[in-house]
Amino acid sequence: MIPINRIIDGCKAGRQKEFKELYDLYASPMLAVCFRYSKNMDDAKDILQEGFIKVFKKIKDFKGTGSFEGWLRRIMVNTALNYYKANLKYSFNVEYDDRKHDTMDAKNSAENIFVEKTVSHEEILKLVQKLPDGYRMVFNMYVLDGLTHKEIADDLGISDNTSKSQLMKARRMLKGLLTEKYGALHNII
Repeated sequence: MIPINRIIDGCKAGRQKEFKELYDLYASPMLAVCFRYSKNMDDAKDILQEGFIKVFKKIKDFKGTGSFEGWLRRIMVNTALNYYKANLKYSFNVEYDDRKHDTMDAKNSAENIFVEKTVSHEEILKLVQKLPDGYRMVFNMYVLDGLTHKEIADDLGISDNTSKSQLMKARRMLKGLLTEKYGALHNII
């Protein structure tokens, strides 16, 4: 087992060896977090880089009262959100043809079709990447990170109702994408 407290103490003392160990230990799982919030892997890598710079600057603020990985993950999520705010790459007023997917939802619900194929976590994440930025941000924050609509609204500078609406639209769009890909409505979202 890796002595994380030793690594954290070394980082707080400014030792490069421990900074490298910390990066090596957490870069891969944190890249996955960053990728969930980005459009592509290049953006995710930029976010990861910015996030680790913040971690190294703020590590002295980590008190050890909670999970270090949770603290680290929150910095990465906040960095991703700030990245998109700064670059104005998303809008919460995305045009989306609900009628197409409403028709599919109604058809599939009426026929009560069930899917025999199991959809992997990776396949779902690929479909989440296809969501418009605003939908993807809210979906990730609510479903995957467990934030409340109030927390999402505060983080993104939107209203609670906008957060709820974006989540509903994201779920509807994901169901539509799953239906298109697998030919039946999935009850996993």
